[in-house]
Amino acid sequence: MIQTVLDIVAIRKDFPILNRKVNGKPLVYLDNAATSQTPQQVIDTIVDYYSNTNANIHRGVHTLSQEATDAYEQARLKVQKHFNAEKAHEIILTSGTTHSINIVANGFAAILQPGDEIMVSALEHHSNIVPWQMLCERTGAILKVIPMNLEGELVMAEFHKLLSDRTKLVFCNHVSNALGTVNPIEEIIESAHKKGAAVLIDGAQAAPHIKADVQQLDVDFYVVSGHKMCGPTGVGMLYGKEAWLQKLPPYQGGGEMIAEVTFEKTTYADLPHKFEAGTPNICGGIAFGAALDYMNAIGFPAIAAYEDELLQYATEKLLAIEGLKIYGTAKEKTAVVSFNIEGIHPYDIGSILDKLGVAVRTGHHCAQPIMEFFKIPGTVRASFSFYNTKEEVDVLVAAVERARAMLL
Repeated sequence: MIQTVLDIVAIRKDFPILNRKVNGKPLVYLDNAATSQTPQQVIDTIVDYYSNTNANIHRGVHTLSQEATDAYEQARLKVQKHFNAEKAHEIILTSGTTHSINIVANGFAAILQPGDEIMVSALEHHSNIVPWQMLCERTGAILKVIPMNLEGELVMAEFHKLLSDRTKLVFCNHVSNALGTVNPIEEIIESAHKKGAAVLIDGAQAAPHIKADVQQLDVDFYVVSGHKMCGPTGVGMLYGKEAWLQKLPPYQGGGEMIAEVTFEKTTYADLPHKFEAGTPNICGGIAFGAALDYMNAIGFPAIAAYEDELLQYATEKLLAIEGLKIYGTAKEKTAVVSFNIEGIHPYDIGSILDKLGVAVRTGHHCAQPIMEFFKIPGTVRASFSFYNTKEEVDVLVAAVERARAMLL
């Protein structure tokens, strides 16, 4: 087993919320795939911004505006460095993954022709399905789906069969939010490019665990949300290769995204501002940069190794419970365990766990096609982060056993 060097006791002290109680019990927060918690260092950044800097950016000549602009653009540079984008203007700061995906979908509405094909995987979150369905309705393009198997892995042989000269776009998540499966995105990107298709990777679930290198991947678009990475809600990133971002039309019209406006004609601003209409989430962007600083200081290799220890430990302990079945048994997984107990609805289990202070997610996790594939109403999903402990896993297991005893 890989030895980790994380000081979990010290790390947990960075997260104030981990000290609170829920229903009289110490909080065991295992809903990290929905949103991670926020360390004090990021909270301090938010407080400092509103206490000392709060001003609009890119427009003012006064000191506060210049300071806010500098801090916001420094955050963009941090995002660029973290994901190894070649150029800072290839980083578009958005409200999150869904916003980022819709920017790309809207842009391709001007490019696709009837009969063109676009492809998604069977493992997608609704935010990486619905925009493409809407795009097909607008353009006459045809949506193809990469199938999955019972382990929760994509059937890559079928993917290669589905690829054709008519394929223009391929969309796939890096990691499944519902099952934790790590998809073979390198193979997907390389194969799609051989057919001349562009590729968008939804990195929302991967980014807390895997440090993606967009240049090494040679991906055309990569999208993430800050709130999955110890940052605030309402901020995220769209990475796009410069050539593609230049080709796509703006998503929204308004201030900031224009170079010159007359009643006769408007010309658009250069990248990245072309896609950043209106006043952005300035504080959120700055705090996103602070969150990246925090996670990089801990180190992604150590984070990944420790979380894998938690995953293996939780998997072994939960499978010892009679009637418990885990959905998503891919060889490559992040720290997510989705499970059900035979004869019990997942919502009922989740409700009892909450009474015991354990926060998990229940339902279809905005991935209904996956649940339909397994013919289940949903799952109980426990998702782990680097600030969780094996002791918390023990609490989870005991709570699940108690729920089973109460409900059967």
